[in-house]
Amino acid sequence: MAIVFCVVMGLWQAGVYDDRQVHEQADKRAVPRVELTDLWKADSPFLKTYNHRPVSFEAQFAPADQQIWVTGKEQDGRSGAWLVAPVQVVGGDTLLLVRGWAPEPGALPGVPAGTVPVRAVLEPGEKNAGAFDPATRTIGAVRIPTLINEMPYDLYSGFAISTDADLSGGLEPVPPPVPSDVPWTTGLRNLAYALQWWVFGLFAAFMWWRMSTEIRSASRAKVA
Repeated sequence: MAIVFCVVMGLWQAGVYDDRQVHEQADKRAVPRVELTDLWKADSPFLKTYNHRPVSFEAQFAPADQQIWVTGKEQDGRSGAWLVAPVQVVGGDTLLLVRGWAPEPGALPGVPAGTVPVRAVLEPGEKNAGAFDPATRTIGAVRIPTLINEMPYDLYSGFAISTDADLSGGLEPVPPPVPSDVPWTTGLRNLAYALQWWVFGLFAAFMWWRMSTEIRSASRAKVA
C-alpha cells in the first residue's frame, strides 16, 4: 500500500511540473498587446516582465538628425545597423525606437510628422556599447546610460522594436526576438518532490523484500 501511495504521489508531482512548464510557455508565447503608458510608468525601471512585451502607443518623432545608427546588428546572416529614433510618447517619456535595418549606416531618413500610432515590442537596454560617435551618429549597442548623456531627453530605461513597416523609413523591418524556451528548472521543486516520493517507494519496496526474506529465513530455521 505504501509503495502504491508513493508512486501515485510521485506521478502527481511530476504532473504539476509538466503543468508549470506548459503554463510558463503559454505565458511567453501568448502575451497580449497593451498600452505602453498603462504598463510602464515614466522613470520606472525596466522589469523582467516587460521583455518582448508587445505594446502600442502614440508618439511624436524627434528631429531626424537626432536619430542614431546602432552598428554590429545581424539580420538574415548579414551584418548591418539598426536605425534608432527617439520618440516622445504621449503621456510618457522619450523612448528609443528601432525603425529598421540597413546593410551599413548612411544618411538619416526623414521622420513622420505629427503624432503617430506606434506598435512595437519592448526590449531591455543593451550592454558593451563602446563610445558614441557624434560625427557619424553611431554606437555599438542600445545602451541607455550612454545615450541618455547624448540626448536632451529623459529616456525610458529600455527600448522598443517597431513592428510597423510604415515607420521603417524605407529600411528593412527588424523582426522582434522570439521568446526563449522555458528552462527545465521552472517547477524544479515539484520535479524534486516527484523523485523524492519515488525514492521513498523504492525504500519501502526494499524494506518489504528484506522483511520477507528474514521471515522466510526464520521459518526455514525453525523447520530445520
